[in-house]
Amino acid sequence: MSLLDQINSPSDLRRFNDRELTVLADEIRSFMIGTVSKVGGHLAPSLGVVELTIALHSVLKSPDDKIIWDVGHQCYAHKIITGRRQQFHTIRQQGGLSGFPSGAESPHDIVGTGHSSTSISYGAGLMEAVRLGAVSEEGSGESGGRQPCVACVIGDGALTGGVAYEALNQAGQLRTPLIVVLNDNEMSIKSNVGAISQYLNRLRLDPTLYKLREDVSHGIDRIPGIRGGMRSLKEGMKAFLVPGMLFEELGFAYVGIIDGHDIKALRKSIRAAMETPRPVLIHIKTTKGKGYEPAEARPDTFHGIAPFHVSTGKAIEKPGPITYTEAFGRGLVSMARDDARIVAVTAAMSNGTGLNYFEQEFPERFYDVGIAEEHAVTFAGGLALGGLKPVVAIYSTFLQRAFDQLIQDIALQELPVVLAIDRAGLVGDDGPTHHGCFDLAYLRPVPGITVMAPMDEAELQQMLFTALKMETPAAIRYPRGSGRGVSMPAAFRELPLGKAELLDRGEGALLIGLGMGVGICRRAARLLVERHGLRPTVVNARFLKPLDEELIRELAEDHELVVTVEEGTICGGFGSAVAELLAEELLSVRRFGLPDRFIPHGSRSRLLKEAGLSPEAVADYVAARLATEKIAPATKRKASGEE
Repeated sequence: MSLLDQINSPSDLRRFNDRELTVLADEIRSFMIGTVSKVGGHLAPSLGVVELTIALHSVLKSPDDKIIWDVGHQCYAHKIITGRRQQFHTIRQQGGLSGFPSGAESPHDIVGTGHSSTSISYGAGLMEAVRLGAVSEEGSGESGGRQPCVACVIGDGALTGGVAYEALNQAGQLRTPLIVVLNDNEMSIKSNVGAISQYLNRLRLDPTLYKLREDVSHGIDRIPGIRGGMRSLKEGMKAFLVPGMLFEELGFAYVGIIDGHDIKALRKSIRAAMETPRPVLIHIKTTKGKGYEPAEARPDTFHGIAPFHVSTGKAIEKPGPITYTEAFGRGLVSMARDDARIVAVTAAMSNGTGLNYFEQEFPERFYDVGIAEEHAVTFAGGLALGGLKPVVAIYSTFLQRAFDQLIQDIALQELPVVLAIDRAGLVGDDGPTHHGCFDLAYLRPVPGITVMAPMDEAELQQMLFTALKMETPAAIRYPRGSGRGVSMPAAFRELPLGKAELLDRGEGALLIGLGMGVGICRRAARLLVERHGLRPTVVNARFLKPLDEELIRELAEDHELVVTVEEGTICGGFGSAVAELLAEELLSVRRFGLPDRFIPHGSRSRLLKEAGLSPEAVADYVAARLATEKIAPATKRKASGEE
């Protein structure tokens, strides 16, 4: 029987010695690679922390002791160890395990994380709750009656986020007995950037600092009667020589750098940290993708990967149209060739947002600010103040972090910053932390911003061209995945601002789609023709803001039923904008969008169907309404407020 077969809970780890736990790490890696090769997932991050996961769970007594995974995409070994090995083949599959920590799955998942830089804030709050007696110190009895420990695992990529330093500052000030494990693999999704990365590089690459630190410290300590000024001298010299002085100055005891693949050293450091009555930062060095050569060689590719061939590491390709992300990235490069003022900004997601094409051709005009969305947006504002044309490419779910900056630093200042909002709508396997449901609703109230959503990849490029011609803020939101396979524009052209496109003039029902909603409207219209002999009018709204009020009012007056379709939350989005407009005319609107709840992970098509956001649902509703009710002309009906 393999060691892995003997692990059903973290307590089982305590039967094994360090050598056996090292063998277990290899078994977990093999199991993880085999499974992820079939279903896809975040492989490289999880491979890099197998030994750390084993060390934490063999020393701490989870769930009485709390382990918080920052971002959470590195939690696969944690899930395997905490009793979910038999379900691991369902990872990121609908109805299966989440690809991130999920409190609904296990008491060992302390909080459902998915965004970065939050673990230390959670951990400091938890320890304060322990101090104030809100968290029981008895629990299951695993901790032996001692005070629970909280360990936060944060990567050096997540450490570029400002929230982490706000939390370090407070935890140090409070002297919160918190354990922070800095998983230093020189990577976030791709190579890290910025001064923090350079600081950590200095620690990694200059081992002589350790010996010099110890020699100076021990030498001064041997001076008889050391007091006052000599103690200050010692601290001053340590500040110059000690690698972890940044963290020491924030109030943390610094331990490191530890080999993150040495289970014995990791366990020893964790035990020591548990006995320290102040916050401790354990700095470990790991290899992202450890144990699988293709992942070690290409950790950015294996950060999140589709099913692949284990023998070669090559993805199992599925032919299809170019993605919206690629259409954006290649279109921006083409436009930047003609306008040297165009610059690109991203927050640690150059490949994911398609800006890798821009980075390759215009490296001097490309900026990766790390996991710092707030800074990215305001930095872009500064670029615009200087006369440049910044394009900020960020996933919809991550742009939420910069909402204040969007209002105060961009819109209020009327700066021509273009927001390229990738992964808008449902993203599928990554689940509720990554679905881009809310951007339409949170952008709509912001004064002075233009908000667009393309119906296909060709229109995306035209919208980007239009946005770059504007002198005010503009946002373009578009989905994850392949486009519709349409012909790409031979030449770019500006779209008329705030003007919708009438795709098909019919009667009875008016279907107005925005972005991906246009495709649903068109397919619903075909179903209505084929199944019911009804031919509705179909409109591509193109703009959420400014709304084409004139066309919508004109068409609504001639139709018995108005239907809106969007891949965004039903609360406050595109449908609400149309309903508010037509309420002034006492017209009724039926809105189709994402429901007012968090949507789990699963295939995008199934999630849309379950949310009632499908061509069939739209067609069935329209046919039923027109067939069963004698609907008076729209101008004579009061708004029903239907949802």
